[in-house]
Amino acid sequence: MNPLNWSFPIAVTWLILFGIILARAGGTFLLGRLARKGIRRIERIDTIMSGPKYRKAEAMIERFGAPVIAVSFLMIGVQTVLNLAAGTSGMSYRRYLPALVVGGSLWALIYSTVGLIGFKALATAYQAEPGLTIGLGAVFGLAILGLFIGLKKKDEQTEPAANGTA
Repeated sequence: MNPLNWSFPIAVTWLILFGIILARAGGTFLLGRLARKGIRRIERIDTIMSGPKYRKAEAMIERFGAPVIAVSFLMIGVQTVLNLAAGTSGMSYRRYLPALVVGGSLWALIYSTVGLIGFKALATAYQAEPGLTIGLGAVFGLAILGLFIGLKKKDEQTEPAANGTA
């Protein structure tokens, strides 16, 4: 069931993707609610909830509330942990569900239009020039890795200065 091969109209593709994101993100939120009730005793869940990424997500939710959930659908790598943190922090359904609908709608719109077109363009480029496509992908991946390493070094350099002045 590869979305690249779907011949549905964009509206139907959007509905399918919207249903998927509601189930996935809503399920993660419900898992967080269960974790509040004691499921945290499971070692794997406790490991996730004790990590720095989770703690940061929980702090963002406490500071900004439901808009963080809506915006999380536009960010890669934090969506799941923010939905989990929303559940464990006790965010009410009244605040969570509108944020889920708004964010999930945007996510489905992006992936049903631009996202799938981008994947199709990559598949077409690979069929025409596989070596060039892989090479450009590797260069792009290395550039992002270099950016992350550079940003991490910059953060590490500023931490001692901040700790020394306090």
